Amino acid sequence: MATAAVIETPSGKDARDENFPVGSFLIAPRLRPHVALFYAFARAIDDVADNPKLPPEDKVARLDGFEQAITGKISGVAGYEKAYRLRESLALTGVPAQHCVDLVAAFRRDATKLRYTDWDDLMGYCNQSAAPVGRYLLDLHGESKAGYPASDALCNALQVINHLQDCANDYHNLNRVYLPLDWMAAEGAQVTDLGRAAATPGLRRVMDRALTGVDGLMNTARALPGQLKSRRLALESAVIVEIADALTAMLRRRDPVAGRVELSLAGFALCAVRGVWRALVRPG
Repeated sequence: MATAAVIETPSGKDARDENFPVGSFLIAPRLRPHVALFYAFARAIDDVADNPKLPPEDKVARLDGFEQAITGKISGVAGYEKAYRLRESLALTGVPAQHCVDLVAAFRRDATKLRYTDWDDLMGYCNQSAAPVGRYLLDLHGESKAGYPASDALCNALQVINHLQDCANDYHNLNRVYLPLDWMAAEGAQVTDLGRAAATPGLRRVMDRALTGVDGLMNTARALPGQLKSRRLALESAVIVEIADALTAMLRRRDPVAGRVELSLAGFALCAVRGVWRALVRPG
């Protein structure tokens, strides 16, 4: 395990860089501090996994420490303060630590795995890197686990969208490619195409196949707001559904290899209005 007092490697990213509104005003005020602690933990371990200057074995050692800290196997070791604070939050709210353990497992995989063979391989990663976020929120709000499938689908869709948004940077900075290799081969695309100034026709077809996969996930995800008891969480989920749909449409029209495709502040606001309206006027 890394023993230096400084374990984290902050990237400078924060909630404003995410595709979903972290701890927004739609979340009950009493729960926002807990959501913030969860996000801070997730951001810290993600930054470790994505640091291009750390060797894989160092990343894994630091991530192992975060897992030990969140599960109570270590305490008081400098550098894991975010894990200790979240562990206290989990004890107060009754949310299991497994969601955090799953996140650590995903980012441990990021430290050593650079390619994904097929869609199922990618979904296996998303089930650890994205789905636990939604499951945490459901558990925090006392929702039924019956909401897990729709929540998993929404979170996994957002993860694939994020992979497409960052596909060029992930390749340039980390030599990491989340596009399924079997699709790349079938469409005549090369990993090195991600280093070009714009997507090749083959790479564009691979990205479109990924977006079709997102469409399938969203068909399941759209049921989530109507399944929730918490009106606030239902509104939040409806907004996130709108964000995912808007980004999917943008990624079909624009090339993420040529430049990052993302919503403007006005775009986020429009999604918020649409999501809230649809959840209130047309629930379910």
